[in-house]
Amino acid sequence: MTATDLSQAPLVKVTTETLDQRRVVVARTSFPDDECELTEELGRQLTDGIRLATEKRMPFIMVISTTGVAVAGGIAGSISWAKAAAELTSASGVIPTFAVAAGPVLSGPALLLGLVDVVVFCEGAYCYLSGPKNVETYTGVSLSADELGGTGVHSQTSGLASLAANDIDHALELVSDVLGYMPDNNEGLPPTWPSADPVQRSTDGVGELLPATPTGSYDVRDVISELVDDGEFIELRSRWAPNLVTGFASLGGMSVGVVANQPRSLAGSIDIPASQKGARFVAMCDAFAIPLLTLVDTSGFLPGKDLEWRGMIRHGAQMAFAYARATVPRVGLILRKSYGGAYIVMDSVNMGNDIMFAWPSAEVAVMGAKGAVEILHRKADDDERARLVEEYEAQYLTPYPAAERQSISAVIEPADSRRQLIAAFTMLSTKRERLRSRKHDNTPL
Repeated sequence: MTATDLSQAPLVKVTTETLDQRRVVVARTSFPDDECELTEELGRQLTDGIRLATEKRMPFIMVISTTGVAVAGGIAGSISWAKAAAELTSASGVIPTFAVAAGPVLSGPALLLGLVDVVVFCEGAYCYLSGPKNVETYTGVSLSADELGGTGVHSQTSGLASLAANDIDHALELVSDVLGYMPDNNEGLPPTWPSADPVQRSTDGVGELLPATPTGSYDVRDVISELVDDGEFIELRSRWAPNLVTGFASLGGMSVGVVANQPRSLAGSIDIPASQKGARFVAMCDAFAIPLLTLVDTSGFLPGKDLEWRGMIRHGAQMAFAYARATVPRVGLILRKSYGGAYIVMDSVNMGNDIMFAWPSAEVAVMGAKGAVEILHRKADDDERARLVEEYEAQYLTPYPAAERQSISAVIEPADSRRQLIAAFTMLSTKRERLRSRKHDNTPL
């Protein structure tokens, strides 16, 4: 990695660097063993770094460690980090933005991590808005800094951490891996990946990954590995909302963003974190012209009083909204189940999906056979219900009724999946959509 210093600031160093042959702008604050408060000058240098990256249309990486706004400087430090936040917001969707949490990232400046596309937490880093003392004062709960906002918390509970690293060098390697699937800016196209993996390779083993029973579990990442080039897949936020898998891969050398239901967790159903995770990832891919591959196997939204009270409708709409406004090539494959409202939000053709495939064993319906029979035939006895379930499954739990209504583009064999997906993305490579003129949309929150 080579660097050219662009700043004389003692604690924020802004450089242009070569990261695996990609030119990037890096802004570094002090490292964890330094007690770095965000002063007015440091905030200004950070803002200048973000502005430089935006003007040069280069990816921006922020390596940050700060104990918060400098108290001695009064309001000046707060004004300074607010300007940095505004500059990051202006860069959003224009250039890829990354943050490496190298140590403590505390108080107001912690919000900067929530504004970037990808956050990597180094071992020992921690991040929070209100510290352990405030938490104990208001709630009576005593927590350490790591328990309140450590890497484990933000990887598994809050969803702030996209990836976890051993140290800063490892974090930059992970940033480089992700950046390998992204363009330098929103006016460019994603990189292509040379691969010896044949485009026509049969995936005859992928169908065998699905269990024989409709309720059986399997790891959808095994399916992804069978389909994509060389089995390579970079997963983001793997520990948060594990019932939905998101990440990057390539198909026929083309970068794609992958969104997939994960039957191993909550049977692949969609809850609030999964919808938030999917919506954020889809929006990022759409901003940077990265085509989307959606693998569907879900029985619907996760039921529950608490989920409904916490806003499942609003949050469920987030993923539907992200897909519906996406203009990149969108190809989907229904592996097993696609029921009810989840059928809609998992990029259905009716939401603007370009090509939706399904395996012959796919079940596309409002709900499963047992639930449907219980609603439609409440007074039936057990024997009659068993017969009605079989009839419902034969008539409705197949992909063909949806195909007749053009909600499925084609029913394909598992062995042909890789070839068909690559052909679909190749055909859509010149897709261009013109959006209607407006200031901006109003994203559900």
